[in-house]
Amino acid sequence: MTYESHGPRTVGDVMTRTVVAVGRRAVYKEIVKTLAEWRVGTVPVLAGEGRVVGVVSRADLLSREEFRDEPGREVEGVGAAVALGRHGADGLAKAATRTAEDLMSAPAVTVRGDATVAEAARIMARARVKTLPVVDAEGRLAGIVSRGDLLTVYLREDEDIAAEIRTDVVAPLFPHRRPTVDVRVDEGVVTLSGAVPDSVPVPLVIRLVRAVGGVVDVDVRPAPPVAR
Repeated sequence: MTYESHGPRTVGDVMTRTVVAVGRRAVYKEIVKTLAEWRVGTVPVLAGEGRVVGVVSRADLLSREEFRDEPGREVEGVGAAVALGRHGADGLAKAATRTAEDLMSAPAVTVRGDATVAEAARIMARARVKTLPVVDAEGRLAGIVSRGDLLTVYLREDEDIAAEIRTDVVAPLFPHRRPTVDVRVDEGVVTLSGAVPDSVPVPLVIRLVRAVGGVVDVDVRPAPPVAR
């Protein structure tokens, strides 16, 4: 992947823009066929002018099959919840559904295209999902991003990473003199050696370097601070 600009990598840089989705009224077999034909594990569910209102996954579809022949399925209402527990009651509800609107997990966990790759990774981890629909400011589907997409930032060449750090992080620290910080990158691990101006906290520099796409870790070999 080729990057055209510097700065933290965003979801928009790595997302897939061609996305398959279904409407709220899509029926069970249609959803299964869509997942199979596109070889995906989830599909966003859209309403209105392309707004993402939920997501249907293979797990959602299989839960219907899991409870299809569940003993006691004929038990309704409070009795079902008591007999089977909340999870069981939810499963039985899905077993009786036929459309995406009934099967979907809602509200959908989504991410904006201008979110950083790190932010998207945190959302995925917290929600325990493998993909995220990408939406615009109005909640309309703009793309989809997967764990694999987020990892593509680590395919950058070491020298490309080093050049960005020198230009966007180190150079601004020395507006009136030649930088006294040396930058080396090996397999994504950045080594900073030298001295930063005494008015700049080293932890801030490290944080800025970590925000650069493709950085795996940062090692610092400090020298005495340099006065401005």
